[in-house]
Amino acid sequence: MGALISVGLPLALAFIMFSLGVGLTAADFVRVVHRPIAFLVGAFNQVILLPLVAFAVVLAFGITGELAVGIMILAACPGGVTSNVVSRMARGDVALSVSLTAIISLISVLSVPIILAFAMNRFMGANAPDINITATAITMFLITVLPISIGVLLRRVFPDRMVAAEPVLSKVATALFAIIIVAALAANWDVFLENLPLVGPALVTLLVLLTVIGFFVPRLLGRSRTEAKTVSVETGVQNGTLGIAIATLIVGGAQGFDAYSIPSAVYGILMYLIIIPVLLVYRRMD
Repeated sequence: MGALISVGLPLALAFIMFSLGVGLTAADFVRVVHRPIAFLVGAFNQVILLPLVAFAVVLAFGITGELAVGIMILAACPGGVTSNVVSRMARGDVALSVSLTAIISLISVLSVPIILAFAMNRFMGANAPDINITATAITMFLITVLPISIGVLLRRVFPDRMVAAEPVLSKVATALFAIIIVAALAANWDVFLENLPLVGPALVTLLVLLTVIGFFVPRLLGRSRTEAKTVSVETGVQNGTLGIAIATLIVGGAQGFDAYSIPSAVYGILMYLIIIPVLLVYRRMD
């Protein structure tokens, strides 16, 4: 298990982020300048609103300790490849989705350490493990920004080959995501069963709230339904794999999947139960 956590998990996550980078071009980063309102709404939702709503949900459900920290870790994670796929299936603005995912993934190098430090102080207090903020930022860079950057670079140098390889890379990334979720749950099965009645409803509430808010805020600001659907997906869908990685590699010290990873693992399953009905509704919208 130690080798799986210390070696397999970061490599798997790096590959997932690399596959995201292969699907990006420089235009995806520049596009935000030409569509600032929709992007700023989506970015605000993910960086500011999402952690605030998650914090409110944690308090409302009376969740404490490692599980509370785990939910805040999940709330700090960007959408990842999954949100881009869901946006495409929902007939949303895929270019906006990719732009948001790319930029928020870069911002997470700074936002994750801040949210993690706050959550540890608020929910763990004196029992909180020692967390080196600088080391956390460096780890975030190595498992997110660096592989994304390598993917973008290879896409630029070998455009035809990378475009051809992208579908295969996405399938492998999806399979790795599933393996990580299953491994995290299997390692904490007793903890999972014990806390599912509490964590499950809290995560469903969080996902529903964020998906609804993510849709109606852009609409109130006069954005199109297509943009609203995209912001909704980007706000509601988080990177559960990254959440598990942070929980185990940074917080747990790579000793094994622990209680901090439970919310991200449970979310990785519950997400589809909520998103699929939403997806069907969004596909019927003009």
